[in-house]
Amino acid sequence: MAALRAKPSIADRTALASPPPGGGAIHDRRWWTLAVLCLSLVLIVANNSSLNVNLPVLQRALGSSNSGLQWLVDAYSLVFAGLLLPAGALADRYGRKTSLQLGLLVFGLASCTAMFCSSTGQVIACRAVMGAGAAFIMPGTLSILTNVFPPDERGKAIAIWAGFAGFGGVLGPMASGYLLDHFYWGSAFFVNLPIIALALGAGLFLVPNSKHPADTILDPAGVALVVSGLLLLLYGIIDGPETGWLAPKTVVSLIAGAVLLVAFVGWELRTVHPMLDVRLFRNRNFAVGSGTITLQYFALYGLFFIFAQYLELSKGFAPLKTAVSLLPIGILMMVGAPMSAPMVRRVGPRIVVGTGLLLTATGLLILSSATPTTSIGVLVAAEILIGLGIGQTTAPSTTLIISSVRTSKSGVGSAVNDVSRELGGALGIAVLGSILNTAYRSRIGPRLPRGLPTPVVADAHRSVTDALLELTNPKIHLAPQVAGALVNAVKTTFANGFGLSMIGGATMLIAASAMVWTFQRKGA
Repeated sequence: MAALRAKPSIADRTALASPPPGGGAIHDRRWWTLAVLCLSLVLIVANNSSLNVNLPVLQRALGSSNSGLQWLVDAYSLVFAGLLLPAGALADRYGRKTSLQLGLLVFGLASCTAMFCSSTGQVIACRAVMGAGAAFIMPGTLSILTNVFPPDERGKAIAIWAGFAGFGGVLGPMASGYLLDHFYWGSAFFVNLPIIALALGAGLFLVPNSKHPADTILDPAGVALVVSGLLLLLYGIIDGPETGWLAPKTVVSLIAGAVLLVAFVGWELRTVHPMLDVRLFRNRNFAVGSGTITLQYFALYGLFFIFAQYLELSKGFAPLKTAVSLLPIGILMMVGAPMSAPMVRRVGPRIVVGTGLLLTATGLLILSSATPTTSIGVLVAAEILIGLGIGQTTAPSTTLIISSVRTSKSGVGSAVNDVSRELGGALGIAVLGSILNTAYRSRIGPRLPRGLPTPVVADAHRSVTDALLELTNPKIHLAPQVAGALVNAVKTTFANGFGLSMIGGATMLIAASAMVWTFQRKGA
């Protein structure tokens, strides 16, 4: 655990010896600063987790197609991931607090607008703007933390920061589930507004500004290459499951995105002032930390995207009940993240991260056997393992990344952590969602009862939601026995597809654990 146990660098020791501008006041209120940063992080996580509970409701309210439903989630991730690196660089140059508060304002305005949208396209546009705001919020939280806390406290602070991600995962579904049970679908975006107001107000007084303009020279060519490359690559990943992985549009997007990112790497290696020094990936701590975050969030975002749909569509839970059922993951993330810091001090990050990934994989494998009648006790047992594993893994992996980057580049270092998270998440949603949809559509036909009207058969092949809506169609009259058989067929088939996708997620986590055990140095 060289990056965590080693003595602080000369730069960090100098920073410890010399109080930051403003004297010791900034150091004295560092834990209050952390509280504001965690609140801003909660906003981003709550926004994502609440949407997963809302998806079936949004689909019914807006008449969204499966493609539209996926873009409601992925428009945010696409813009967020595409803008993270330049947003981190701008924060390093012009001020990390400035970046954070600008992002909060943009996020708040987009949330207000989304509450009054009337179409899927409008909500997708608002989600994209929220992604732009989040791109300035997320690196700001971690880079300010890095600048406020001395190296010997940084691991503990990051563990608390990661734990609050679990709190956001709890708050989002609970708040939106309550609102959806009592108000119209747009009220789910209201949950963002009080968090933003509190974070902005408290941040004015409790969050210090910091910047390193002399060490952060803007790189327009690098920005153009990385933004266009990430946008095209993620677009291909997101659109592939719907249009087909071999469709010309998908293939061109994936190839063009990959070529532009390779060009970005080449440019960053040649330019005198790179936005991201890609040589950092030669550092095992940095490379393993980034890879672990990517693969972990591949499984986690895919799980969150699909699990809420399983609970609502296969088990028939209402949004609030779904939110309550998901509580164990968030609560155990809150518990597991702070526990990881003392564990790392005792045994090193390799053991902590490697076993945490296997713990989460075990939880996903338990979920792979889920059916419409699986007891809540079995689901909760799986969620406990998943929550503990994620909490145990995230903080040490993030610390490995951040501790490998000098303080003046903390915004870009934070952005790398967040790009890893979002790229893995977009891949997880696309790939695991594709496994679920492919399994459902390939298996539903033989399971449907005979004699169904053609429109009902077509809707059953399209999605569970469309099939269930036909039961309330006044133009369609099905015998009770046939209707019951239809419901059982679509719910069981969806649960089977969910199980296959969980096996896919568990496989990626096992591969991630193998990577950690193989490439992370023992005791480092």
